[in-house]
Amino acid sequence: MMSPVAARFRLLHTAIISSQAIILVFGYIFLGTVLYYDYLSLPDQVSNLWSHYPGELTMIATLIATVLSVTTAAAFTFSIKEALRHRILQPISLIQLSAGVALAKGSIMLRPEHLRLTTMTLFAFGVLRLLTAGWTTLLTPNYFLWPVEMRGSELDITGSAFSTLLFEEFQIQGLTAIQDNSFEILDIGRMLSGVSAAGYHYGLPGTFNFNGAKYNVSTQGIVPAIEDYSGSDGISSANGTRLGFSGGNVTVNLGPIPGKRTSVSIPQGFSRNYSMWQQGLTANVSCRPIDPSQTQYGWNTANSSLVYANSAASNDSITGLRLWNISANCGANTSMTQEYVTMVDANGNANVLRNGFLPSVVCPGSTDLNRTYTSFTILSQGFFKYRFLDATVCEVIPLLTTVRANYFNDLISSEVISSTPFQPENEQLLLFVVGAAKFQSISSQGLTSSAIGDTLYTVYSSTTNTSIDDNLGNQTQVYKELEEYWHGVVEFSATFLRSGFMVVGSFPDNIIPDNLSSPINGTMYISTIGWTQRSMISLLAILPITIITILTVACALYSILHAKKKNIGDGINFNAANPLHLIMAAAAGGLTLQDFDDDGIIANEGMKVTLQDNGAQKMFVEDKVV
Repeated sequence: MMSPVAARFRLLHTAIISSQAIILVFGYIFLGTVLYYDYLSLPDQVSNLWSHYPGELTMIATLIATVLSVTTAAAFTFSIKEALRHRILQPISLIQLSAGVALAKGSIMLRPEHLRLTTMTLFAFGVLRLLTAGWTTLLTPNYFLWPVEMRGSELDITGSAFSTLLFEEFQIQGLTAIQDNSFEILDIGRMLSGVSAAGYHYGLPGTFNFNGAKYNVSTQGIVPAIEDYSGSDGISSANGTRLGFSGGNVTVNLGPIPGKRTSVSIPQGFSRNYSMWQQGLTANVSCRPIDPSQTQYGWNTANSSLVYANSAASNDSITGLRLWNISANCGANTSMTQEYVTMVDANGNANVLRNGFLPSVVCPGSTDLNRTYTSFTILSQGFFKYRFLDATVCEVIPLLTTVRANYFNDLISSEVISSTPFQPENEQLLLFVVGAAKFQSISSQGLTSSAIGDTLYTVYSSTTNTSIDDNLGNQTQVYKELEEYWHGVVEFSATFLRSGFMVVGSFPDNIIPDNLSSPINGTMYISTIGWTQRSMISLLAILPITIITILTVACALYSILHAKKKNIGDGINFNAANPLHLIMAAAAGGLTLQDFDDDGIIANEGMKVTLQDNGAQKMFVEDKVV
């Protein structure tokens, strides 16, 4: 039958083994859970509390990690001390005893002559010091972005089904030919998109709003796919959809793809950002001066007449109006004429310093083998205060694109990933884009100034140290500004078109038919606090805990087995880590040690001793090898 002393001894060591195992299992279960689910987030209430009191709650997490590390370290040093207490009952050298004492006290022994023992103590010392860092790394939550895959659909404006639908809408509007398709589509939006695109290229802020959504630089021809970024929540009238769009809530069809671990709920988080792959539309625009020797454009700005004059008018009244008939040869024996009216004095003369006139004519461009229009041209020229713009032709080649749209901080910014030219089934879409550009070219010119001309002048003046009038004949920047302007207008026209057909009320039950749908996908990033799958870091963090636990269990088992073999338990009242106990045992055994010179130290380190238990007296006796 086991004595009470032996039973207490075994119970104590069993408790050490169990506690270490429980702590280690807790660490691995926590790590395994994070690795299994990829992401673990604190509850939203706790995350909000953490964001407001990060210092206090980080201190609590560190305190818990410290308690666990201290508990683990204490169990390790105790098990080392107990194992050493049993080991010294057999012959052991004094240098080995010194190493054991260092381990039991959690310190190091630096004796290069005994490299193995020195390395052992250094290793144990280092691992013990890493315990707190390991637990802190495992338990302390961090800010991270939780990615959630998203999938949905939007209006597909690239297919034949939409081309047919758009043609029907043209019929309703009474538009039958490309020369007739000039109509209003929220003029202010097109103007702002052009201004934003032109200025951003030269470092000016490039943000503008449309339908409640905020775009960076240009729309890239997309419509918001995210509900929180979709802008207006208004309901359009019966006539306020499709080509009659005048603003309103745009239908969003997007949702998360169920992950591999559906048991973990997605947090609300502090904020949500998105990166989506969507269908867009852009254009390559190239502007160049019209050489006077080039006659194919037939550019004629000389046809004008005074249609109103009133010399008696007051200073605030209109004293005269001039009607301009601007014409151009659009090819295929097609001549285009555009009328403008500007304000002049009673003699028909404009104020060249205050007034500006920048007419434009939009022509369909070249055709492909199927005689389908694939591009268009815009002819322009500035007069009076816009005289810096010579007669110019801009070739516009629209492109269907795939864009990556980033939704961040209430701002939508996009970049083109790939592009393809228009196909024959996109002819109706091209007619719409041409119509948008044509209306912009007309509506931008007022009685005394042009929005296009003012944009070119303002961007140039804001980004250079010279006057735009000092660079006549050197219009590289002006042409680039004009290219970016029309680039923004074209992209906006596609955004307007998508918005009109995706606004609530455009389709029955607000469901876009399958043949008019295009898939979209991307990722939602939720900003929250928790733990992520950091495989290497987490494994490195738990490695010190694992090593100390293994060493602790090994020492405890050694003590249990040795006590059982020798039929002793906790009867030896001797602490090998206590310097007083060591001195008392050495004195009681009458050990003869040499001096403190190098030879003496080496000789003393090699001496082997054994602890003899004579009841109240414990003594080290030298174990002499015969």
